[in-house]
Amino acid sequence: MISLLQVARDENEHDAWRLISGCLADISEALEIFRPRRGARKITVFGSARTQTHDPSYQLAEQVAQLAVQAGFEVMTGAGGGVMEGANSGAGCDHSIGLNVDLPFEQHANPYISECEGRLLYFRYFFTRKLFFLRESDALLVMPGGFGTLDELFESLTLIQTGRTPPIPLVLLAPTGDDFWPAWRQNIQKELASRGLISPEDVDLVQEASSAEDAVARIRRFYRVFHSARLGEERMELLLNAPIPRSMLSELNHNFVDMLEEGAIQAGDSVDDNGVLYPCLRLRLDRRRIGRLYQFIDHLNGLALPASPALERPGERINAPLPA
Repeated sequence: MISLLQVARDENEHDAWRLISGCLADISEALEIFRPRRGARKITVFGSARTQTHDPSYQLAEQVAQLAVQAGFEVMTGAGGGVMEGANSGAGCDHSIGLNVDLPFEQHANPYISECEGRLLYFRYFFTRKLFFLRESDALLVMPGGFGTLDELFESLTLIQTGRTPPIPLVLLAPTGDDFWPAWRQNIQKELASRGLISPEDVDLVQEASSAEDAVARIRRFYRVFHSARLGEERMELLLNAPIPRSMLSELNHNFVDMLEEGAIQAGDSVDDNGVLYPCLRLRLDRRRIGRLYQFIDHLNGLALPASPALERPGERINAPLPA
């Protein structure tokens, strides 16, 4: 309200107020749609709107969405045609969410989301739409696409790399025999990593899946032990689905000391935004080492911990961890 009053005092242009009104409307409407759906984790599928129904990428999008729903996830897309249509088709009305944006061509809501009551949003601006893709996504699955798809991929990578969004898995997927992503990764390695334009570990911000089953398995694994992250001004808390034995802490501190700004990794408990208590790890992360954080999360998810139901519910974002 203070910000609006300050703008009202100084701004008289109609275009400025149209921008403010449109942004607030986008945010208000999106919050209303997502508020009752925070309990389920969501996988966002990015890909070309121009992909035809007979294209292997379309069929692969259908398949990966079906598997995601079976694993307990909801599927979110840009609501358009092509890969997005395939994903909404595979997920079905009850498990799809579409974030559309008004464009003069291409971007019309596909028939598998347009009739889903309360599951289709129309955004006025790309930047508010992107905000909610990242805010509400628990995983990003990127399939072959053009400028729009690559824009979504690089913006997501930038926000992840700079620590502006909590860690989530980012998985690349293409049909068998399609070298779209291997060629892209080779270029990233050759032109960016080898020149020192990104940190060597930044390549681990992205995973490449070999099949729909592999893609969903990688996303499930990301949430096996790791549950979510709370990013403070100085300290980060990694909320976990199961406690890490204190006997393992010294090894973790030894192997990942290079990602710390100072101090050590400490075990404790913390509550999430819903007041649910979780075991956690606290650390002062060097924000330039987000790639190492992803390697750390991968290491945690591979630890041999006692079997627990809490380790087998990766599709649930809000739940009370069950005792081991």
